[in-house]
Amino acid sequence: MSRVSGRLAAELKQTRPFQSRRQEGTLALLRTADVVRRVVSSVVEPHGITLQQYNVLRILRGAGPDGLPTLEIASRMIESSPGITRLLDRLEEKKLVARVRCPKDRRRVLCTATSEALRLLAKLDAPVHHADDGALRMLSDRQTDALIALLETIRTGPS
Repeated sequence: MSRVSGRLAAELKQTRPFQSRRQEGTLALLRTADVVRRVVSSVVEPHGITLQQYNVLRILRGAGPDGLPTLEIASRMIESSPGITRLLDRLEEKKLVARVRCPKDRRRVLCTATSEALRLLAKLDAPVHHADDGALRMLSDRQTDALIALLETIRTGPS
């Protein structure tokens, strides 16, 4: 059994001990991800888009004028989204994404960011960068590097 003392237990108002240090670590990671997500969401949501929609628009901006097929967008997302088609539908309704059939393979649909989306992203670049910096401002560069390395280890599994 792990200890019950600590900030996470207090934040969660947990009175029983965590089952293990790894359980505590997992919950701490999920809680922290939620805190960071809320910080960045507070910047993009006043502009009428969600964090996932913002992620899609950034992916499409990076793809350039050729765009990307739907499944390729889904594979590049920070958070996987089983509803990528609905996500793209909403962005198309907002006139932020354009979809066209691929001329070489009519089964594929290519998505591109519209000029309106590119203007929105340009407007959000500095505030999102500021939010990113603010979310980790309490860490030194060395601690940030260590965090990145630890998170990469978790994502990629044992080496």
